[in-house]
Amino acid sequence: MPSDKLNNHQAISGPTSPGPKIEQFALTGSNKPMVLSMVEKKLINLLSGDLGGSLRPYESLAQRLGLTEEKVLLMIDDMIKRRVIRRLGAVVVHQRSGFAANAMVVWDVAEDQLDDAGKTLAEKPFVSHCYHRPQAPGWPFNLYTMIHARTPEELAHMVDNMSSLIKASGHKVLTSLRELKKISPLYFPGAQK
Repeated sequence: MPSDKLNNHQAISGPTSPGPKIEQFALTGSNKPMVLSMVEKKLINLLSGDLGGSLRPYESLAQRLGLTEEKVLLMIDDMIKRRVIRRLGAVVVHQRSGFAANAMVVWDVAEDQLDDAGKTLAEKPFVSHCYHRPQAPGWPFNLYTMIHARTPEELAHMVDNMSSLIKASGHKVLTSLRELKKISPLYFPGAQK
Protein backbone atom coordinates (compact mmCIF):
# COMPACT_ATOMS: atom_id res chain seq x y z
CA MET A 1 0.00 0.00 0.00
CA PRO A 2 1.60 3.33 -1.00
CA SER A 3 2.06 5.99 1.63
CA ASP A 4 0.27 9.22 0.83
CA LYS A 5 2.42 11.56 2.90
CA LEU A 6 5.70 11.28 4.72
CA ASN A 7 6.13 13.35 7.84
CA ASN A 8 9.58 12.23 8.91
CA HIS A 9 12.60 14.49 8.62
CA GLN A 10 14.86 13.27 5.83
CA ALA A 11 18.51 14.31 5.73
CA ILE A 12 20.10 15.04 2.39
CA SER A 13 23.80 15.52 1.89
CA GLY A 14 26.40 15.17 -0.80
CA PRO A 15 28.00 16.31 -4.30
CA THR A 16 28.79 15.18 -8.22
CA SER A 17 29.67 15.77 -11.90
CA PRO A 18 29.40 13.48 -14.89
CA GLY A 19 32.49 11.58 -15.88
CA PRO A 20 33.48 9.95 -19.16
CA LYS A 21 31.59 7.24 -21.05
CA ILE A 22 28.06 8.61 -20.77
CA GLU A 23 25.24 6.08 -20.97
CA GLN A 24 21.49 6.55 -21.26
CA PHE A 25 19.30 5.50 -18.33
CA ALA A 26 15.54 6.02 -18.42
CA LEU A 27 14.26 7.00 -15.00
CA THR A 28 11.11 5.01 -14.13
CA GLY A 29 8.00 7.17 -14.23
CA SER A 30 9.73 9.99 -16.10
CA ASN A 31 9.67 10.97 -19.75
CA LYS A 32 13.09 12.56 -19.49
CA PRO A 33 16.02 10.20 -19.95
CA MET A 34 18.66 10.46 -17.23
CA VAL A 35 22.27 10.56 -18.37
CA LEU A 36 24.65 8.70 -16.07
CA SER A 37 28.28 7.81 -16.59
CA MET A 38 29.63 4.39 -15.66
CA VAL A 39 31.49 6.06 -12.75
CA GLU A 40 28.22 7.58 -11.48
CA LYS A 41 26.53 4.18 -11.70
CA LYS A 42 29.39 2.61 -9.73
CA LEU A 43 29.15 5.38 -7.14
CA ILE A 44 25.37 4.88 -6.79
CA ASN A 45 25.96 1.15 -6.26
CA LEU A 46 28.58 1.90 -3.60
CA LEU A 47 26.36 4.47 -1.86
CA SER A 48 23.54 1.90 -1.79
CA GLY A 49 25.62 -0.55 0.22
CA ASP A 50 27.42 -0.62 3.55
CA LEU A 51 29.83 2.30 3.88
CA GLY A 52 31.67 0.56 6.72
CA GLY A 53 33.01 2.22 9.84
CA SER A 54 35.38 4.71 8.22
CA LEU A 55 35.58 8.19 9.68
CA ARG A 56 35.90 9.40 6.05
CA PRO A 57 33.48 7.20 4.08
CA TYR A 58 33.62 9.38 0.95
CA GLU A 59 37.40 9.12 0.91
CA SER A 60 37.07 5.32 1.09
CA LEU A 61 34.58 5.37 -1.82
CA ALA A 62 36.91 7.63 -3.79
CA GLN A 63 39.80 5.20 -3.36
CA ARG A 64 37.63 2.32 -4.61
CA LEU A 65 36.69 4.38 -7.68
CA GLY A 66 40.18 5.74 -8.33
CA LEU A 67 39.02 9.31 -7.66
CA THR A 68 39.67 11.99 -5.06
CA GLU A 69 37.33 12.51 -2.13
CA GLU A 70 36.56 16.00 -3.45
CA LYS A 71 35.56 14.58 -6.86
CA VAL A 72 33.23 12.03 -5.21
CA LEU A 73 31.59 14.77 -3.12
CA LEU A 74 31.15 16.94 -6.23
CA MET A 75 29.60 14.00 -8.08
CA ILE A 76 27.14 13.32 -5.25
CA ASP A 77 26.20 17.01 -5.07
CA ASP A 78 25.60 17.11 -8.82
CA MET A 79 23.43 13.95 -8.74
CA ILE A 80 21.36 15.46 -5.92
CA LYS A 81 20.88 18.66 -7.93
CA ARG A 82 19.86 16.61 -10.99
CA ARG A 83 17.52 14.59 -8.69
CA VAL A 84 19.27 11.32 -9.53
CA ILE A 85 19.81 10.92 -5.79
CA ARG A 86 16.85 11.97 -3.66
CA ARG A 87 18.45 11.50 -0.26
CA LEU A 88 21.32 9.89 1.63
CA GLY A 89 20.75 8.43 5.05
CA ALA A 90 22.14 6.07 7.60
CA VAL A 91 20.47 2.77 8.39
CA VAL A 92 20.77 2.16 12.11
CA VAL A 93 20.56 -1.41 13.38
CA HIS A 94 18.38 -0.55 16.36
CA GLN A 95 18.98 -3.74 18.31
CA ARG A 96 22.77 -3.34 18.15
CA SER A 97 22.53 0.24 19.35
CA GLY A 98 20.52 -0.69 22.44
CA PHE A 99 16.98 -0.22 21.15
CA ALA A 100 15.50 -3.65 21.76
CA ALA A 101 11.83 -2.63 22.02
CA ASN A 102 10.57 -1.41 18.65
CA ALA A 103 7.03 -1.11 17.39
CA MET A 104 4.86 0.28 14.67
CA VAL A 105 2.00 2.16 16.28
CA VAL A 106 -0.97 2.67 14.00
CA TRP A 107 -3.56 5.35 14.70
CA ASP A 108 -7.16 6.02 13.63
CA VAL A 109 -7.17 9.78 13.11
CA ALA A 110 -9.91 11.93 11.57
CA GLU A 111 -8.92 13.13 8.07
CA ASP A 112 -9.15 16.82 9.06
CA GLN A 113 -6.65 16.23 11.91
CA LEU A 114 -4.27 13.93 10.04
CA ASP A 115 -1.66 16.51 8.99
CA ASP A 116 -1.42 18.07 12.45
CA ALA A 117 -1.25 14.67 14.15
CA GLY A 118 1.44 13.48 11.74
CA LYS A 119 3.56 16.59 12.27
CA THR A 120 3.18 16.38 16.06
CA LEU A 121 4.23 12.73 16.23
CA ALA A 122 7.03 13.09 13.67
CA GLU A 123 8.67 15.69 15.92
CA LYS A 124 9.16 13.15 18.71
CA PRO A 125 12.82 12.05 18.82
CA PHE A 126 11.89 8.38 19.21
CA VAL A 127 9.76 8.35 16.02
CA SER A 128 11.80 7.31 12.99
CA HIS A 129 8.95 7.06 10.47
CA CYS A 130 5.55 8.73 10.34
CA TYR A 131 3.23 8.48 7.36
CA HIS A 132 -0.37 8.36 6.21
CA ARG A 133 -1.96 5.41 4.45
CA PRO A 134 -5.60 5.05 3.47
CA GLN A 135 -7.90 3.10 5.75
CA ALA A 136 -9.04 -0.32 4.53
CA PRO A 137 -12.10 -2.45 5.25
CA GLY A 138 -11.62 -3.96 8.71
CA TRP A 139 -8.53 -1.80 9.30
CA PRO A 140 -9.45 1.72 10.50
CA PHE A 141 -5.89 2.95 10.96
CA ASN A 142 -4.51 5.70 8.72
CA LEU A 143 -1.47 7.13 10.53
CA TYR A 144 1.59 4.91 10.97
CA THR A 145 4.50 5.62 13.31
CA MET A 146 7.62 3.56 13.94
CA ILE A 147 9.06 4.05 17.42
CA HIS A 148 12.18 2.78 19.16
CA ALA A 149 12.79 2.23 22.88
CA ARG A 150 15.30 0.41 25.06
CA THR A 151 12.72 -1.52 27.10
CA PRO A 152 9.06 -2.56 26.74
CA GLU A 153 8.23 -0.26 29.67
CA GLU A 154 9.84 2.71 27.93
CA LEU A 155 7.93 1.80 24.75
CA ALA A 156 4.61 1.79 26.65
CA HIS A 157 5.45 5.20 28.14
CA MET A 158 6.17 6.56 24.65
CA VAL A 159 2.84 5.28 23.31
CA ASP A 160 1.00 6.86 26.27
CA ASN A 161 2.81 10.13 25.62
CA MET A 162 1.95 10.04 21.91
CA SER A 163 -1.71 9.27 22.54
CA SER A 164 -1.97 12.27 24.87
CA LEU A 165 -0.71 14.58 22.11
CA ILE A 166 -3.23 13.76 19.36
CA LYS A 167 -6.92 13.02 19.02
CA ALA A 168 -7.27 9.46 17.76
CA SER A 169 -10.28 7.17 17.83
CA GLY A 170 -7.94 4.31 18.61
CA HIS A 171 -4.49 2.89 18.12
CA LYS A 172 -2.74 -0.46 17.98
CA VAL A 173 0.85 -1.31 18.96
CA LEU A 174 2.49 -3.80 16.61
CA THR A 175 5.76 -4.81 18.29
CA SER A 176 8.69 -6.09 16.30
CA LEU A 177 9.24 -9.80 16.88
CA ARG A 178 12.51 -10.00 14.98
CA GLU A 179 14.61 -7.96 12.59
CA LEU A 180 14.64 -9.25 9.05
CA LYS A 181 17.76 -8.91 6.96
CA LYS A 182 17.73 -5.69 5.01
CA ILE A 183 19.36 -5.72 1.61
CA SER A 184 20.04 -2.56 -0.36
CA PRO A 185 19.00 -2.65 -4.01
CA LEU A 186 21.71 -2.92 -6.65
CA TYR A 187 20.53 -0.36 -9.18
CA PHE A 188 23.13 -1.03 -11.86
CA PRO A 189 24.19 -4.71 -11.88
CA GLY A 190 26.42 -4.09 -14.92
CA ALA A 191 28.37 -1.41 -13.09
CA GLN A 192 30.52 -3.41 -10.70
CA LYS A 193 31.41 -1.83 -7.39
